[in-house]
Amino acid sequence: MRSRGVRIGLAAIVVLAACSAEPTPTPRPACPTEPPTANSAQATLEDASLATVTVSGAVEGEFAFELYGDQAPIATANFVALARCGFYDGIWFHRVIAGFVIQAGDPGTKGQTGDFLGLGSGGAGYEYEIEPPADDLDYVQYSVAMANDTRTND
Repeated sequence: MRSRGVRIGLAAIVVLAACSAEPTPTPRPACPTEPPTANSAQATLEDASLATVTVSGAVEGEFAFELYGDQAPIATANFVALARCGFYDGIWFHRVIAGFVIQAGDPGTKGQTGDFLGLGSGGAGYEYEIEPPADDLDYVQYSVAMANDTRTND
Protein backbone atom coordinates (compact mmCIF):
# COMPACT_ATOMS: atom_id res chain seq x y z
CA MET A 1 0.00 0.00 0.00
CA ARG A 2 2.85 2.36 0.85
CA SER A 3 4.48 1.67 -2.51
CA ARG A 4 1.27 2.68 -4.26
CA GLY A 5 1.10 5.91 -2.26
CA VAL A 6 4.72 6.73 -3.17
CA ARG A 7 3.99 6.14 -6.87
CA ILE A 8 0.91 8.36 -6.74
CA GLY A 9 2.92 11.05 -4.91
CA LEU A 10 5.71 10.88 -7.52
CA ALA A 11 3.19 11.02 -10.35
CA ALA A 12 1.57 14.08 -8.77
CA ILE A 13 4.96 15.80 -8.46
CA VAL A 14 5.77 15.09 -12.11
CA VAL A 15 2.39 16.41 -13.28
CA LEU A 16 2.66 19.54 -11.13
CA ALA A 17 6.22 20.17 -12.28
CA ALA A 18 5.12 19.87 -15.91
CA CYS A 19 2.25 22.28 -15.34
CA SER A 20 4.41 24.89 -13.66
CA ALA A 21 7.20 24.78 -16.26
CA GLU A 22 7.45 27.56 -18.84
CA PRO A 23 5.64 26.60 -22.03
CA THR A 24 7.78 25.73 -25.00
CA PRO A 25 7.60 28.63 -27.44
CA THR A 26 6.10 27.92 -30.81
CA PRO A 27 8.92 27.89 -33.35
CA ARG A 28 8.76 30.69 -35.87
CA PRO A 29 8.54 29.95 -39.57
CA ALA A 30 11.56 30.68 -41.73
CA CYS A 31 11.66 34.14 -43.25
CA PRO A 32 10.62 34.27 -46.90
CA THR A 33 13.28 34.45 -49.59
CA GLU A 34 10.93 35.61 -52.31
CA PRO A 35 7.80 37.75 -52.47
CA PRO A 36 4.37 36.25 -52.00
CA THR A 37 2.31 35.20 -54.99
CA ALA A 38 -1.41 35.89 -55.29
CA ASN A 39 -2.15 32.35 -54.03
CA SER A 40 0.33 32.36 -51.15
CA ALA A 41 -0.80 35.85 -50.13
CA GLN A 42 -4.36 34.63 -49.76
CA ALA A 43 -3.22 31.76 -47.49
CA THR A 44 -0.99 34.05 -45.41
CA LEU A 45 -3.78 36.54 -44.85
CA GLU A 46 -6.49 34.07 -43.80
CA ASP A 47 -6.09 34.94 -40.12
CA ALA A 48 -4.37 38.32 -40.37
CA SER A 49 -6.46 41.45 -39.95
CA LEU A 50 -4.69 43.31 -37.15
CA ALA A 51 -1.02 43.89 -36.35
CA THR A 52 0.25 44.78 -32.90
CA VAL A 53 3.69 46.34 -32.55
CA THR A 54 5.59 46.52 -29.29
CA VAL A 55 7.95 49.49 -29.00
CA SER A 56 10.73 49.86 -26.45
CA GLY A 57 13.35 52.50 -25.91
CA ALA A 58 12.63 56.19 -25.36
CA VAL A 59 8.93 55.36 -25.75
CA GLU A 60 7.48 52.14 -24.33
CA GLY A 61 4.21 50.50 -25.31
CA GLU A 62 2.18 48.90 -28.03
CA PHE A 63 0.17 50.11 -30.95
CA ALA A 64 -2.13 48.19 -33.24
CA PHE A 65 -3.23 48.81 -36.78
CA GLU A 66 -5.64 47.24 -39.22
CA LEU A 67 -4.33 45.34 -42.21
CA TYR A 68 -6.04 45.78 -45.57
CA GLY A 69 -5.12 42.50 -47.23
CA ASP A 70 -8.10 42.73 -49.54
CA GLN A 71 -6.84 46.09 -50.85
CA ALA A 72 -3.11 45.28 -51.17
CA PRO A 73 -2.71 41.51 -50.75
CA ILE A 74 0.91 41.12 -51.87
CA ALA A 75 2.31 43.96 -49.74
CA THR A 76 0.19 42.99 -46.73
CA ALA A 77 1.11 39.30 -46.97
CA ASN A 78 4.77 40.25 -47.30
CA PHE A 79 4.56 42.35 -44.10
CA VAL A 80 2.72 39.57 -42.23
CA ALA A 81 5.18 36.86 -43.31
CA LEU A 82 8.19 38.98 -42.31
CA ALA A 83 6.62 39.88 -38.96
CA ARG A 84 5.77 36.25 -38.19
CA CYS A 85 9.32 35.07 -38.83
CA GLY A 86 10.81 37.78 -36.60
CA PHE A 87 12.37 39.86 -39.37
CA TYR A 88 11.35 43.11 -37.68
CA ASP A 89 12.39 42.12 -34.14
CA GLY A 90 14.94 44.60 -32.83
CA ILE A 91 14.61 47.02 -35.76
CA TRP A 92 14.76 50.71 -34.88
CA PHE A 93 12.89 53.65 -36.31
CA HIS A 94 15.69 55.05 -38.47
CA ARG A 95 13.98 58.26 -39.54
CA VAL A 96 11.75 60.42 -37.36
CA ILE A 97 10.44 63.70 -38.74
CA ALA A 98 8.21 65.27 -36.09
CA GLY A 99 4.67 65.93 -37.29
CA PHE A 100 5.25 64.06 -40.54
CA VAL A 101 6.64 60.53 -40.55
CA ILE A 102 8.48 57.79 -38.72
CA GLN A 103 10.15 55.07 -40.75
CA ALA A 104 11.37 51.59 -39.85
CA GLY A 105 12.01 48.27 -41.51
CA ASP A 106 15.72 48.24 -42.38
CA PRO A 107 17.43 45.25 -40.72
CA GLY A 108 20.66 47.26 -40.74
CA THR A 109 19.30 49.21 -37.78
CA LYS A 110 19.31 46.17 -35.46
CA GLY A 111 21.67 46.90 -32.61
CA GLN A 112 22.25 50.46 -33.78
CA THR A 113 21.82 53.24 -31.29
CA GLY A 114 23.53 56.14 -32.99
CA ASP A 115 23.65 57.61 -36.44
CA PHE A 116 21.41 55.99 -39.03
CA LEU A 117 22.90 57.89 -41.95
CA GLY A 118 22.75 55.68 -45.03
CA LEU A 119 20.21 53.29 -43.54
CA GLY A 120 16.63 52.92 -44.61
CA SER A 121 16.84 51.03 -47.88
CA GLY A 122 17.74 47.56 -46.61
CA GLY A 123 15.18 44.84 -46.86
CA ALA A 124 14.52 41.13 -47.03
CA GLY A 125 16.52 40.64 -50.23
CA TYR A 126 13.87 40.41 -52.93
CA GLU A 127 11.56 42.79 -54.74
CA TYR A 128 8.13 42.81 -56.34
CA GLU A 129 5.91 45.14 -58.31
CA ILE A 130 4.42 47.98 -56.33
CA GLU A 131 0.74 47.72 -55.48
CA PRO A 132 -0.68 51.22 -55.72
CA PRO A 133 -2.93 52.32 -52.85
CA ALA A 134 -6.56 51.38 -53.33
CA ASP A 135 -8.79 54.21 -54.51
CA ASP A 136 -10.76 54.32 -51.27
CA LEU A 137 -7.71 54.45 -48.98
CA ASP A 138 -6.07 57.76 -48.16
CA TYR A 139 -2.86 58.60 -46.35
CA VAL A 140 -4.41 60.31 -43.36
CA GLN A 141 -2.81 61.09 -40.02
CA TYR A 142 -1.65 57.90 -38.25
CA SER A 143 -1.70 55.81 -41.43
CA VAL A 144 0.80 52.97 -41.65
CA ALA A 145 2.16 52.49 -45.14
CA MET A 146 5.15 51.23 -47.07
CA ALA A 147 7.67 53.54 -48.63
CA ASN A 148 8.05 52.53 -52.26
CA ASP A 149 10.90 53.39 -54.56
CA THR A 150 10.48 51.63 -57.89
CA ARG A 151 10.68 48.01 -56.67
CA THR A 152 12.49 48.31 -53.33
CA ASN A 153 9.47 47.47 -51.28
CA ASP A 154 10.42 44.24 -49.56
